[in-house]
Amino acid sequence: MRIPRFCFSALLLLSGLAAFAQVRPDALQEYRAGGYERAVEICRNEITASPGNLESHVVICWSLLRLNRYEEALGYAQAGRNLSRYDARITEILGEIYYYLGRNDEALQYFQEYANLAPEGQRIEMVYYFLGEIYIRLGRFRHADIALSTAVHWMPGNAAWWTRLAYARESAGELSEAVAAYERALSLNSQLPDARRGLERARQTLAGR
Repeated sequence: MRIPRFCFSALLLLSGLAAFAQVRPDALQEYRAGGYERAVEICRNEITASPGNLESHVVICWSLLRLNRYEEALGYAQAGRNLSRYDARITEILGEIYYYLGRNDEALQYFQEYANLAPEGQRIEMVYYFLGEIYIRLGRFRHADIALSTAVHWMPGNAAWWTRLAYARESAGELSEAVAAYERALSLNSQLPDARRGLERARQTLAGR
């Protein structure tokens, strides 16, 4: 059976498009597979070709964070912020960058903004964990208790976070609550040395009162 010429041309076009789709590099796929350097390379090319591509700015920032290249990530995150002022992903990224750079005030600003923008967002548990760590850095242990309590509400199986919550409570003088949190951490992972030491320390301090 003869295929009409216009049908044959359409089939060729569709085949070409399919082949292009197969070979076109996917930065997000590379990121998810752990190919962070390759993801950065792809995103750079995409941003050069289309500076307004917000998705490329997001993925390159995620990849640079994984590579601990915070200053480089900051430039792309700020550019992404200019493209979309209220994009929750860029807001959270900026919080992380400033957290790792030790710039606590800026990190607090962006993490709090994320919590307002996306109170049930995909990164909400990490945001509250970071907030808790910042408050510990600042010696604001009751604030850290609130933030880390919220983090473990969203991720109750994270033994390391329960340990940090216990430490915040212990540092705030809430020893009974600290003991409970250390015990919860050890029930999840009995091998955590910080939790074991913390539990013993908190119990001894409580007994000496």
